[in-house]
Amino acid sequence: MDRRRKGVWGPKLGKSAIIFVDDLNMPKKEKYGAQPPIELLRQWMDYEGWYELTGEKEFRKLVSVTFCAAMQPPGSQKTITNRYIRHFNVIYVEPYSDQSLQTIFGNIMDWMFMSAVKNQYGMGVQGCKEQMVLATI
Repeated sequence: MDRRRKGVWGPKLGKSAIIFVDDLNMPKKEKYGAQPPIELLRQWMDYEGWYELTGEKEFRKLVSVTFCAAMQPPGSQKTITNRYIRHFNVIYVEPYSDQSLQTIFGNIMDWMFMSAVKNQYGMGVQGCKEQMVLATI
């Protein structure tokens, strides 16, 4: 992040930053139900920054930043609070069935074999397509 002006930081001018957080619901809840790493992220979303703990202890506002996160499906044991989730647009993607995955990966393999340089893959390799797709799934 570059310093924009006193107390304001962000990516280079004309750019924006995306911060991706995987397994957002992974931090274990402490004794009182809080998840400290999530509370730190929530602080940015509520106040657009954090206090710098070294030096002058000034507030550092971050601009041109977007958070994107992924987590386990609903109903899993790990959850995050509504107080935090309200900052996100939630999208749930239903897992693909095995039949759908076989069709998708099978078509990719067919395309790869057709577009490959002639005889790059022998008939023995092409004949293992179904086994390769099942192993991938």
